[in-house]
Amino acid sequence: MSEQTRLSGIFTPNIIPLDSQGRIDEEETRRYVDWLIDHGVHGLYPNGSTGEFTRFTAEERIRIIEIITDQVGGRVPVLAGAAEANTSETIRACEKYHELGVRAVAIVSPFYYPVSPQGVYAYFREIALHSPVDVTLYNIPMFASPIDVPTVQRLAEECERVVAIKDSSGDLPNMMRMITAVRPLRPDFSFLTGWDPALVAMMLMGADGGTNASSGIVPEVTRKLYDLTVKGELDEAIALQYRLLTLFDAMILNSDFPEGFRAALQLRGIQTGEGRQPMSSPQQSDLEQLRHELQCLLADHGYSEEPAGGCHAPAVGSDEISRIVQGVMGELARRGIA
Repeated sequence: MSEQTRLSGIFTPNIIPLDSQGRIDEEETRRYVDWLIDHGVHGLYPNGSTGEFTRFTAEERIRIIEIITDQVGGRVPVLAGAAEANTSETIRACEKYHELGVRAVAIVSPFYYPVSPQGVYAYFREIALHSPVDVTLYNIPMFASPIDVPTVQRLAEECERVVAIKDSSGDLPNMMRMITAVRPLRPDFSFLTGWDPALVAMMLMGADGGTNASSGIVPEVTRKLYDLTVKGELDEAIALQYRLLTLFDAMILNSDFPEGFRAALQLRGIQTGEGRQPMSSPQQSDLEQLRHELQCLLADHGYSEEPAGGCHAPAVGSDEISRIVQGVMGELARRGIA
């Protein structure tokens, strides 16, 4: 893979709209794909965690990639989640998605059973040796066996097909260690963060962009964050990162993932339907309260009307954000970064 084709930018791990029967809503999925592209995302990332890949059958996961690659029509690259229960099924998914024209696949390390670093290496090496399409490692240690720095370095050195890593740990020093270990050997290798609140910080340290759930809700904001950081307009980028943090925290902390994101997307006009994970009555009540908060936060960004009855004042005002940003910029300048 050449430097010109390195994966970069914001790839959206998109939710899959469902109809009233819980089936894939193809028409709304296609409308959502167009909406995301029209609002500036650099690529699509179907069958990711936000897309609830474990709640679909293998056949449904293939159908999702068929719909999305067809609707994208080459306008942006598609990074397809291809994690299955074992290496042979994962390799079959890689083959099928390659036929459908994806740019690369993203594969989470083995989950459920804890696997040693040697086992993680062997797993990805087996896939990389047999995959006809480029492979992105997916490190999400809260759900799967972690991919440590020596393993990333070894796979990058030995496997040409392994071209990137998506890291959802939010661990900035570890991202720096990976970049230090791999980039001198593989300048074409991409580093993407899956942790939205760290997007600007990760890019400042050398990451190429992110696969961020927030980009499926406010693609305008994540695209602007990316563009501002690339241009070096860091004071504005940091201020916007703080504002996105408030929305992200509300979506991810106040309900079972990814229900907060689904609720926010509905407020943006996409008919997602209900998820496949049943909710109790208290959960549904809490989600209704969350919708009010999300509507206020989206209204603050200019993407929704305020709900009836108005909104409470935000916990952190613009003056406080400005003070924080100035402090951050001063520290960056002291370290010779800004």
